[in-house]
Amino acid sequence: MPRPNKRSRTLRRIFVRVPSGVSKLVYKARKTARIKCADCKTVLHGISALSVSKLRNTTNSQKKVERKYGGNLCHKCARKRIIQSVRKE
Repeated sequence: MPRPNKRSRTLRRIFVRVPSGVSKLVYKARKTARIKCADCKTVLHGISALSVSKLRNTTNSQKKVERKYGGNLCHKCARKRIIQSVRKE
């Protein structure tokens, strides 16, 4: 029976062939989803896909892009939104 902290499904269960030739069950962390644009749902480039606990230790330049709406919208949607805001004025 697995240890109590391995019983939840937060960890992936992977069968790995060890050098002795036996398949062994290994628990690995799940991959985090890539950060997507709020409007068009495309993957944002320049932003690392890390778990929340690892994101705390990274620098601000790795978390977001240095422009308006950076880290929230892709470059195309940000351009559209900036143009819309200028036209409203």
